[in-house]
Order: sequence, then structure tokens, then C-alpha cells
Amino acid sequence: MTERTNRKPWELNPTSRFDNRAELYAKYRPSYPSEAIDRVLEGLGAPSEIVAADIGAGTGIVSRLLAERGVRVQAVEPNEGMRASAESHELVTWVEGTAESTMLSDKSVGLVTSCQAWHWFEPVASCAEVARILKPGGRLALLWYDDKPGDEPSKKYRQIVRPGAVETFGIHAVEQWEPSLAPPFDAVDREEHVFDYSYRLDFEGLIGRARSASYVPHEGPDAERLVEEMKELHREHADSDGCITMGLICVVHIMHRPD
Repeated sequence: MTERTNRKPWELNPTSRFDNRAELYAKYRPSYPSEAIDRVLEGLGAPSEIVAADIGAGTGIVSRLLAERGVRVQAVEPNEGMRASAESHELVTWVEGTAESTMLSDKSVGLVTSCQAWHWFEPVASCAEVARILKPGGRLALLWYDDKPGDEPSKKYRQIVRPGAVETFGIHAVEQWEPSLAPPFDAVDREEHVFDYSYRLDFEGLIGRARSASYVPHEGPDAERLVEEMKELHREHADSDGCITMGLICVVHIMHRPD
């Protein structure tokens, strides 16, 4: 394994870490529950009137969920492979940019989302950039999914992949879903909502989801260990269709740009 580090995630070249993982990301990463998207949009008016920026959009999982409801989305993503692997949608426009430099205009969006990505962003520059592109009173919504407490398949899956996370992130492998915030968002009220959901994976999906993570090796002894342990997980928990139901939670943080 790589040498353990306690550097923050945004110091680990986050753009290039996903260079060989975009197709796996698009195919095997979980989506988000409809209730979470409902909460992100609640109170913002007719979706067709909303312009959103989805930063760190990856392969556009949430960009598409928003667009399917009629929201016009600027999907901001620095990794070329991620953008290339995204499924197109007429309401999604792809932008090569970062959370720290989105390339979007001042006060141009009413909603900013970041899903399973905010931990990769330097918080001072990112919060300043979000404040710049949001209209006064505009909404920032940060989403993460995580394993559902007490769900045995999810617990065992996390135990299998966790060594790579600890080696990569050190102390930051824990509690990374608590957002790092800076002015002006560190001083505003923040809502937190948690939604339970699940999804099903066959054995290929288990391996694919794991290998879509930036810290999971694709070759070598640790990669071989992961495959063997995933085989055991699959044997223990697969149903008659050969699939495992994984329990997840989606955590949604909502705050607003000061007027």
C-alpha cells in the first residue's frame, strides 16, 4: 500500500486520481434517493425556473436527476474522462472547471449542489467561489451517501475497502461527510437531513463500485485481497438472483448565501 498520509483530500491531486475510474464510476456508483432531491429543490419554485451549478459533477449522476425534473444544470467537472463518460441530457451543459474556479458568471445560479465531492475541495476558495456564483439568498446543498448503520453487507463492504481509505486519507478517512466550511457559509444556519435507501449489486457490481473509489488499487496483492474478500461477502449475502442489497443513507446539508 501507499505510505499513510494525513494530508487533506484536496492536497492529493483530486482531479487526476480518477483518471482511470470514470467508466466504473458511471456504471457502478450509487444514485441518490428521490426524497433527497425533493428536499434540495423544496421552496425554490418551479424547477424549470431554476439554474443550478453541480460542482464536482463527476459523471453527472445528480446533474441528470436535477435535469429530469426540469432544472437547467451547469455541470462543473475538471476531469476529462468523467465528462466524457457522462450520459448526455439536453438540460445539462458541461463546464471544465473546479470548485475553486467554476468558470461561471457572478450571481448566475440559484442553486449549487456538490454530491460525494465536497471533501475534495479546498474550503476557503470553494466557499468564496460558491458565494460569487450564487444569487443573493441562493442555496448550497451538499450531499453524501454512506453505509447505513447496522446494515451487515454495507458494514462488511466498508471493512474490505477501508484499509485503502486509511492509507490514503489518514485521519481524514473518518467523518469526511461533515463539510469543511469557510466564509460566508461557516456562519450561516445549516439544515441536515438523512434519508435511508438501498441498491442492489451483483458480484461484478461489488468489484466495480470498489474500484471506482480513488483509493482502491486495481492490481497487485491488495487488489487480489479485495477480490477474494468480496467473493466471501457475495457468498454470504447474495440472494437467489446473485445480488446483494446494500443499505445506504444519504446525508443532505443545506445552507443559503447571505443577502
